[in-house]
Amino acid sequence: MATSTCSASQLALLFGPNTTNPTAAADYICAQFSSVSDSFSDTAFAVDSTYLLFSAYLVFSMQLGFAMLCAGSVRAKNTMNIMLTNVLDAATGGLFYYLFGFAFAFGSPSNGFIGHHYFALKSIPSSSYDYSAFLYQWAFAIAAAGITSGSIAERTQFVAYLIYSSFLTGFVYPVVSHWFWATDGWGSAFNTSDLLFGSGVIDFAGSGVVHMVGGIAGLWGALIEGPRIGRFDHLGRSVALRGHSASLVVLGTFLLWFGWYGFNPGSFNKILSPYSSGNYYGQWSAVGRTAVTTTLAGCSAALTTLFGKRILSGHWNVTDVCNGLLGGFAAITSGCSVVEPWAAIICGFVAAIVLISCNKLAEKLKFDDPLEAAQLHGGCGAWGIIFTALFATKKYVNEVYPGKPDRPYGLFMGGGGKLLAAHVIQILVIIGWVSATMGTLFFVLHKLKLLRISAEDEMAGMDLTRHGGFAYIYRDDDDDDDEAQRNGIKLRKIEPAGVTPPTTN
Repeated sequence: MATSTCSASQLALLFGPNTTNPTAAADYICAQFSSVSDSFSDTAFAVDSTYLLFSAYLVFSMQLGFAMLCAGSVRAKNTMNIMLTNVLDAATGGLFYYLFGFAFAFGSPSNGFIGHHYFALKSIPSSSYDYSAFLYQWAFAIAAAGITSGSIAERTQFVAYLIYSSFLTGFVYPVVSHWFWATDGWGSAFNTSDLLFGSGVIDFAGSGVVHMVGGIAGLWGALIEGPRIGRFDHLGRSVALRGHSASLVVLGTFLLWFGWYGFNPGSFNKILSPYSSGNYYGQWSAVGRTAVTTTLAGCSAALTTLFGKRILSGHWNVTDVCNGLLGGFAAITSGCSVVEPWAAIICGFVAAIVLISCNKLAEKLKFDDPLEAAQLHGGCGAWGIIFTALFATKKYVNEVYPGKPDRPYGLFMGGGGKLLAAHVIQILVIIGWVSATMGTLFFVLHKLKLLRISAEDEMAGMDLTRHGGFAYIYRDDDDDDDEAQRNGIKLRKIEPAGVTPPTTN
């Protein structure tokens, strides 16, 4: 926020000859003016910090959304397992992002590859970052880990979850976020002294940094593990292993939708920033526009998926619509702040087609991802990066990324192809980096027999074999109460009455 200065020596000259001590009067007035100015500055810091904290809380609430979505998308016999992995993504990610991740991501000054300050939040708060910045970025890091857990659900050893989650949140993800979000990252749009192709990469809230990283990591995990038992029959034909609760899928989707309003609009990091003094239009307007573009992309993708799947399968499938909605959100995350609302509708429409196509390809290749996470976050995330390079507008790019006027913007908006070139580079390096790190990790875990559970455990379900009992169990009246109590929560099974009630005239 811009501040004005008060010069006592200049002010004293403005007092008339009848002023007894103009210098003292000027000093007093300037002191009062400085006090008021400092109060405004303090208020701006407080408002921006509160905004970022609130956004962090919203993004963290997405963990509950991931948990519900994952729980509903797996079979009942693996519910406790997938819920526990979501809890541990947050807990493990919290420690490793505190110790290493934030420093690798935002530890400036540093080189273009990796940060090397702020380990364990040393020297925080600083003029660059407050504690709220760490909390917000931690919520992003564990979101990437949560994406990966969905791809390898129902067949992965618990120790593998702990190892990959620590490695992803403590090293792999932070390095990518440094490249494209830190002020000295080699591909960052904030690195105005050395912009890639003169533009840098505009990945505002992380279609690439978060969604592609999580999706590509999940892709390698699922590929190396192989499909779940029974996912394809002996002739190679696809067999649907449906999740046990569409209700939990819908609940999780709405929680994620709610949290996305912290994920995308919150990525401004501050809200009290006028573009021109005394004007109704400022960064608060851009925050609102970002929420609108996010909403429209998700809505467009949901409706496209609804009718697309109806044509292909003949059903109105709620879980497919939920995944389509999330695919639209993943795609718009990159360009949400720099595109017009009408362009967001196009983004969501194409994202739904990308997701449906990726799912068809995965089925042909016998690739098994219980939550379609690799297809959704990897495929739609990549489309979102391309979309931004095509539809980013000049006005919004210069407002959101100030400091270098006339930087390249969207190809379809007349901005040339330099931004597109930078974004193609981003897609390639993310695929290469995550493949080299997470792919290698999963391969090593596989060779050490630490990745996949045994066939017997998989058939029985990990809730029973690894976690001491089912999340819930149906029982008949003649079941043994003690046995049911040992194996899980008791739910009485209600059967329809065998006698048809008499009709009355």
